[in-house]
Amino acid sequence: MLMNKLEVIELFAGVGGFRVGLERASDQYKVVWSNQWEPSTKKQEASDIYVVRFGPQGHSNQDISTVAVKDIPDHDLLVGGFPCQDYSVARTLNQAEGLAGKKGVLWWDIHRILKGKKNKPGFIFLENVDRLLKSPAKQRGRDFAVMLASLSDLGYVVEWRVINAADYGMPQRRRRVFFMGYHKTTAIGQALLKEKGFEDWVLEDGVFAEAFPITTLGTPFSEFVIKGDLAEVSDKFNASKTAGTSPFENAGIMADRKVWTINTMPVYDGPRVTLGDIILPSSKVPKEFFVDAKQLPQWEYLKGRKSEMRTNKATGFTYHYTEGGMVFPDALDKPSRTIITAEGGATPSRFKHAIRTENGKLRRLTPIELERLNMFPDNHTAGASDGRRAFLMGNALVVGIIERAGAVLAARAVDAPVKKKRTAVVPA
Repeated sequence: MLMNKLEVIELFAGVGGFRVGLERASDQYKVVWSNQWEPSTKKQEASDIYVVRFGPQGHSNQDISTVAVKDIPDHDLLVGGFPCQDYSVARTLNQAEGLAGKKGVLWWDIHRILKGKKNKPGFIFLENVDRLLKSPAKQRGRDFAVMLASLSDLGYVVEWRVINAADYGMPQRRRRVFFMGYHKTTAIGQALLKEKGFEDWVLEDGVFAEAFPITTLGTPFSEFVIKGDLAEVSDKFNASKTAGTSPFENAGIMADRKVWTINTMPVYDGPRVTLGDIILPSSKVPKEFFVDAKQLPQWEYLKGRKSEMRTNKATGFTYHYTEGGMVFPDALDKPSRTIITAEGGATPSRFKHAIRTENGKLRRLTPIELERLNMFPDNHTAGASDGRRAFLMGNALVVGIIERAGAVLAARAVDAPVKKKRTAVVPA
């Protein structure tokens, strides 16, 4: 299908972060189908915003688990940021399919679509919280191992990287794991499967390596094989009682179930955007975003260091509670802290952003400023309430990461990877 366009489907689309990033990266991308459905609310604000921004053509506001694979168009690239859940699998009672993922776990809908497509997409590009590499707590790395094994069984070579957007000059400290898969029928996939080792790909030659340069911490790659069918991976991977850490480091690649992984650090010396760079002048900020002087003591308490006795209301148990202090107000000369879904509303909070304005007043961040921290266009979420706009940005990703990786992928999608001259990388 690779002709003039890379046809894309966007799952768990939210307000379209992947789409914004890809369309900024290259006119080679064309989103042909998207799905956004929020199970916990009757009002589908994210889907409504998506339609307003991109139009209704090819957009689905339906529970993805009820969408038949045949109703999803063939595509070159599948993208999405899906929830972090328990990705374990179990054997079915009738053994007809052999394995079944947990009901309601959205990863298995991605797997269902990939498995059900006769013409499988050549590429996948997914995002999740970085704890995916370490979950669950009692079997570190199992969930990611199940995912990698399932993708390998479908014919994909998969690379991953934990990326903090602020490490590459972007205005928010937001750490997420991104992984990209190349099907064995693509030029990239074919070339990678011929390789005997993947160190150069991970460190210098790969899509993530070009978009987000790194260096090692001096330790060698760890190599291991994910063995067994998916139920065995789910039951046995890293199941030793002494295995307290995940074998997956913050960068790596998997081919034919063999994993190469290494701990790395970012290398970047380009321009940097800070919180102060994106804020609006006070004259353009509605008065409701300014902190009432009467609430200031509560803000200071919640943000401050604590060492105090507390009593559990339910049990009456008394205990000593400690908590470190936070920078308050938020520093304007650095990238912002991570936006959370509870960012909206005037109620004082330890986790909401609060800044000191040029006239000395304290205020919260506006929806436009939250959009800018995620590198969306101004007023991308206009139409929803201020609180919901904050919630949507707390759920969103930093668009600049998708744009940079997408630009590299678009340039390579038809061609086999080109070996670059090996050079020494010096930490910034």
